[in-house]
Amino acid sequence: MLRSLTPLVILFLLFSCGDSASDPKVVAEATPPAPETTLEVDVEEVPAAPTVQKDQIKQTVKAAPEVINAAKLLEGAPPPTASIQGKTVTPSQPAPKATKPAATTASTSPAPSAPVSAPAPAPKKETAPVTPPAAPAAPATPTAAAPTTAPAPPAAPAKPDHAAFNTLLGKHVNSRGDVNYAAFKKDEAKLDAYIAELSENSPGNDWGRKESMAFWINAYNANTIKLILKKYPVKSITDLDGGKPWDVKWIKIGSKTYSLNNIEHDIIRPRYKDARIHFAVNCAAASCPPLPNKAFTAANLNSLLESRTRSFVRNSKYNTINDDAVKVSKIFDWYGEDFGDLREYLNKYAATEIPEGTEIGFAEYDWALNKQ
Repeated sequence: MLRSLTPLVILFLLFSCGDSASDPKVVAEATPPAPETTLEVDVEEVPAAPTVQKDQIKQTVKAAPEVINAAKLLEGAPPPTASIQGKTVTPSQPAPKATKPAATTASTSPAPSAPVSAPAPAPKKETAPVTPPAAPAAPATPTAAAPTTAPAPPAAPAKPDHAAFNTLLGKHVNSRGDVNYAAFKKDEAKLDAYIAELSENSPGNDWGRKESMAFWINAYNANTIKLILKKYPVKSITDLDGGKPWDVKWIKIGSKTYSLNNIEHDIIRPRYKDARIHFAVNCAAASCPPLPNKAFTAANLNSLLESRTRSFVRNSKYNTINDDAVKVSKIFDWYGEDFGDLREYLNKYAATEIPEGTEIGFAEYDWALNKQ
């Protein structure tokens, strides 16, 4: 509405004022000199219509105040604005008069409506703080590898209490040392379980002398019985393995495999050097020292060895010792080195003392099975 009214106002002024509006002097007086200093401003696109209208209204009011009501013409016109360095400002003083309407847009020339009394320093552009590049990561300090836990030493072998074997011997061996192999055969699985226990728990370095000695004596006797049960019924142990069953390696204990001779002659005899063991190990023969009807243990080892030796030496079935003659088991001949001075050794256990100079003979050996 206001824009459509502007041409009519201008025509009216021209007709009212005659040639004064086009007089150069009037134009010169109305146009203020261009400021000598400039302010670099960033002018955003500003609506030109209100500025043109205001300038025209002022000129019109000046020319014919009695005709134009300036208050009504300015009603609803938005104030001119300018953008300096990205900030919008509104001048506090009226824009300078001009004879030509301002351009609708400007790029970098100073705004005609903002009179400047003194050059103002251009505000510094705010810049984002520059973050210095991160320092390179320090090379990782090599750390000592965590010490690996040493593997735990193997558990010490258990120490069998030989209770299972003790029960079997008490059940199937009489006081004379004779074995009921037929009845024992029915309990062979129990014997196998005991032998397996021995196999898995061989003597360790921490075992005492009595514990390990009892272990090997029981191992010899249990495996001799097993040898007979595997082939039972048999008449003699010498009927097995070509007459040399003691040389066959078949007894597994720990990581090794032994023969009966290995156990007796490579372990028991040289390791313990006790001649009484000959009356503890049993070869399943009639002339062999009787098999005790109880198992050896660390607790009963010494007393049982002593009683078995005395019983054997004094048993007339195996030895004849009197004033007229002395004839003893072939065992004293075969293992004479273990007994030393035989007369002196026999006198330790015999009921009758053997005089010095008495000849000592050896009886025949009966290899028949020691069965009941």
